[in-house]
Amino acid sequence: MNVYYELLKKPVFTLNDVNQFYHNMESASSAVRRLLNKGRIVRIKKNMYTCISGETDSPVANKYQIGCAITESSYISHHTAMEYYGMGDQIYYDIYVSSKTPFKEFEFDGYNYCYVASKCDIGIEEIMYSGGIRVTTKERTVVDSIKDMDKIAGIEEVIADIEAVTHLQEKRLLQYLQAYHNQFLYQKTGYLLWAYKNKLGLSDDFFEFCRGKIGKSKRYLTKEMTGGKYDNSWKLVVPNDIYGMKNGVLHDSI
Repeated sequence: MNVYYELLKKPVFTLNDVNQFYHNMESASSAVRRLLNKGRIVRIKKNMYTCISGETDSPVANKYQIGCAITESSYISHHTAMEYYGMGDQIYYDIYVSSKTPFKEFEFDGYNYCYVASKCDIGIEEIMYSGGIRVTTKERTVVDSIKDMDKIAGIEEVIADIEAVTHLQEKRLLQYLQAYHNQFLYQKTGYLLWAYKNKLGLSDDFFEFCRGKIGKSKRYLTKEMTGGKYDNSWKLVVPNDIYGMKNGVLHDSI
């Protein structure tokens, strides 16, 4: 039996996975060291490995498979999920991984794997025949990006992500909004999606529901704002040129 060819079947593996072929941890450790020295496998981080392809001389595991293998609960989220769905308009080197179990951020093969605390158990899809990829649904991704706009994405990137989406299921959106139970999130989501409601297929009832959850609080859409204009409908102070913003520059308004 050639252990390397067996390990090729698993994009990311640990010492315990190798031990399934030896039933002896010392022998498994020796096999890992031998494969590392031969350049047949590479260490991603402590006790986390992937094979090196004989055809491309590159790691077999892709960034999404690696992210989902970091912890038992980890999954791809935020703009990395948008990129997975083919809707990102930029190349990013920060891979956002949500997980119930914290992990220390690390770099591998040019990508930084960033920890995000998982605060919602729904809206995560396990992609069949993908080598273990778990990713937030498009609707959950949009909600998460809006929720963490000041921490991760930034307003320009969030707007670009929304513009890239062609349709959203409002039932799912409401499900995730209710799961987070955050008044400010209803405000931000309602405001940012309103301008795209026809393209996204969202009904007036969806926005009325969001408005019913915002209370009387008046807030700035983003913490980094200076100046701006007040939107009475959503009780938000927003940038003057918000719909002319994309990647930090102006473009044609919608």
